Amino acid sequence: MTSRTMWVPVRPFLGKRVTPLFLLALLLPSLISCGGAASPVVRGSEGISAGRAADHLNYLASDLLLGRNTPSAGLDSAAAYIARVFRNAGLQPVDDSYFQNILLHTVALGDTNTLELRTPGRIERFALKDDFVPFDMTANRSVSGDLVFAGYGIAAPEFGYDDYAGLDVKGKIVVVLRHEPGEEDSASAFTGRKNTDYANVATKVRIAKERGAAALLVMTDPLNHTSLTPRGFAWPSLSRTIPQDALPMTLAVEDSAKIPVLHIGTRVMNRLFGSVDSLRELQRSIDSSMRPRSFLINNVAGTVRTSTAITVQHTQNVVGLLPGRGGDSLGSAVVVGAHYDHVGYKKNSPADQDSIFNGADDNASGTVGLLEVAAALGAAGSRPAKAVLLIAFAGEEKGLFGSQYYAQHPFFPLERTAAMLNMDMIGRNSPDSLLLIAEDRDSSLILIAREENGPSGFILARSHLDAGGSDHMSFTRRGVPGLFLHSGLHTDYHRPWDEAALIDTEKIARVAGLVFRTAWRLAESPVP
Repeated sequence: MTSRTMWVPVRPFLGKRVTPLFLLALLLPSLISCGGAASPVVRGSEGISAGRAADHLNYLASDLLLGRNTPSAGLDSAAAYIARVFRNAGLQPVDDSYFQNILLHTVALGDTNTLELRTPGRIERFALKDDFVPFDMTANRSVSGDLVFAGYGIAAPEFGYDDYAGLDVKGKIVVVLRHEPGEEDSASAFTGRKNTDYANVATKVRIAKERGAAALLVMTDPLNHTSLTPRGFAWPSLSRTIPQDALPMTLAVEDSAKIPVLHIGTRVMNRLFGSVDSLRELQRSIDSSMRPRSFLINNVAGTVRTSTAITVQHTQNVVGLLPGRGGDSLGSAVVVGAHYDHVGYKKNSPADQDSIFNGADDNASGTVGLLEVAAALGAAGSRPAKAVLLIAFAGEEKGLFGSQYYAQHPFFPLERTAAMLNMDMIGRNSPDSLLLIAEDRDSSLILIAREENGPSGFILARSHLDAGGSDHMSFTRRGVPGLFLHSGLHTDYHRPWDEAALIDTEKIARVAGLVFRTAWRLAESPVP
């Protein structure tokens, strides 16, 4: 699970373990067809094995794979293993392959990065690092244009707020504040003190690009923050202490789709707004009224040049398909996913120190759950109405890379994707506790999972989607209903001692059974 997550710990559940076989026996009559033959759900459930789950886990979380970093040889070995399991379970490839190939870019800062502002009779040039620092998503390009102040750079119709309303920014250099209005106001329309996606620089960049901006200059908002030093990205070339290989990695993006993006400091702010105090009062006016104060910055033009050097790398999602009864690849589907990557290993560690982050719970456990769902689908002996697509995602720890890539290049149209079920960290804490996370709009998925929980016997807790950041979010942000199954945080999270010996593989098998039954029910539902 990505370390950018905000967590809600699961309170331990006490009491005896409920034996899944006992519950299955109680519910068996309702799962048997009228003719007396076992239903696909029963056959599939019988195909899940805690013993086999342990074998999968011991391989995926072994030192042999060196922590499954993205990209790495260890991750590639895990991908080949997952593909073999999918194939052996009888799942089909997609477009003749069990792999969805993904290009990645490692970005280094280039040699030429400049910022120049021009007013009548005056040209002022600013210094890299002291006055501005490029962000990691910046373009390799030079642009010139007039400057426009666009408040917080937000266009949020659901909050009744739009800094770009009536503002023409096409071909211009847009200047915006970080964060969002009312950042320290618990009554703010932007969910109080809890930041929304609109506070993220990446979201501000996307909105600016959609409106034709040529470049984006980002300022730390002075009303709520005292340190106004430009940070941008922590480029190794601008530091004496950062390792030279600590470079940002992104999904491959054509440079034509990027714009220059800078974090600017006080000297540039003073030049544009007269003083930091003037900017602070402008921000105060926006926050107090919740009304934008955007404008063209008169008599100022600028030139922004950022340069980068790109190294191309490769990774892959692993996919396995159980077609629906109609067999139409463009029909409806249920997606079941788990990320199979982790964070690798620590370099130059002492010989007597464990340096490999095995990621047994995060997220070999969810990956093993996915492999057991594959076994259940293969054992079901028939097909549901909709297709069921299993995806092991790469690059979750880097920023949901694999799921983002799939959502941008789906095998089934997202509007025909009935739901996405995501398993991430499902093998620790109390044997009978499990957290279900979904947005309010997707509460029907919670109800279905509760109804299908009988044979698994979990004590289920409910949380809002914001309680966990994982691959389901690449789908829910695009309108696909999502359900995230998670067994809770623990002290071994993102540490070398998250190892296979601490994992409850019987719990993994029970989660896999719950996910299989929920996915099958959704795949048989008449709702697209």
